[in-house]
Amino acid sequence: MATDAEEIQPFRIDIPQEQLDDLEQRLARIRWTDELPDAGDDYGVPLARLKEVVGYWRTEYDWRSWEARLNRYPQFTTVIDGQKIHFLHIRSEHQDATPLILTHGWPMSVVEFLDVIEPLTAPERPEDAFHLVIPHLPGFGFSGPTAERGWNRYRTARAWAELMRRLGYRRYGAHGNDIGSYVSPELGRVAPDRVIGAHVTQIFSFPSGDPAELAGLGEEDQGKVAYLEWFMANKGAFNKLHSTEPQTLAHALADSPVGQLAWSLQLFGDAVSRDYTLTNVMVHWLTNTAASSARFYYEDAKAETPAEPTTVPLGLANFAYDFQAIRPLADRDHKNIVSWHTYDRGGHFSAHDATDLLVEDIRGFFRELR
Repeated sequence: MATDAEEIQPFRIDIPQEQLDDLEQRLARIRWTDELPDAGDDYGVPLARLKEVVGYWRTEYDWRSWEARLNRYPQFTTVIDGQKIHFLHIRSEHQDATPLILTHGWPMSVVEFLDVIEPLTAPERPEDAFHLVIPHLPGFGFSGPTAERGWNRYRTARAWAELMRRLGYRRYGAHGNDIGSYVSPELGRVAPDRVIGAHVTQIFSFPSGDPAELAGLGEEDQGKVAYLEWFMANKGAFNKLHSTEPQTLAHALADSPVGQLAWSLQLFGDAVSRDYTLTNVMVHWLTNTAASSARFYYEDAKAETPAEPTTVPLGLANFAYDFQAIRPLADRDHKNIVSWHTYDRGGHFSAHDATDLLVEDIRGFFRELR
């Protein structure tokens, strides 16, 4: 029986209309920035693109319909290590389904996984069924702002292990994207006797700086390193700022929904639907978690990295328009990679834009481990 400290409370999203009215008023009095006539996207999110999405936000987007979609699924909150954790918990009708915890990234939320819920919980083959636990990361969305330092991938992994224990799951799998691709293997390190395996969409293993390590890479992997260097130099502003001064920008994002949208749109771009982009933005805006979600990067950058590689069975689904994992470096950091698949479509938001491929890769990975 759970103690008071372990109590799990039912939760339902019900945003007060006053908050939506306030948002509408803010969107009605936007002060647009200037832009060079030939700017394109050289300087960041183009003004025309932002105006187009804001126009859709004001005239067509319907938060209440997305709120209702989220509320179709059982939701709960609990307090772990002093932090409120909000999560969806969807049990399959197949009682012996495999429990699976899904961890989203930034600037996403639990919305990231809405498209995979039905195919994973109600598949054609009962043996491919999962009971799903989909939490908001600490400091994100309805988990609310973090109130103290230290919420990095390692502390989050410990919290996830405790969450699954409270839910009564003795053996379970983990899947993650973006930040979730960091957290999920660490969950296997925290609870090796309970985690069947960790499935991710990126293996973020970076060069150590040792010239011999780089020299040992083949031509294809050298190309991946070159692209990584280009990305961090040209598209990595969010990572650098979040890792060093997350609070500085957060003051602006907490006050401006268009600022929140633009900061998210730099990653979403045109790869996903406007509704997907705006619903993730809305979750952060309505919960005022711009600052605390960005702080995750700061805390993670300051965390001490374990010296030993992970040993949990690890599987990768690497999509075409996403970070390209480098196998020799991945093998350096993870000693039990048992599945490595690459795909010619899909991107960083594969649960949304390559749902079929991701679902089948998850099924296949855990099918081999059962």
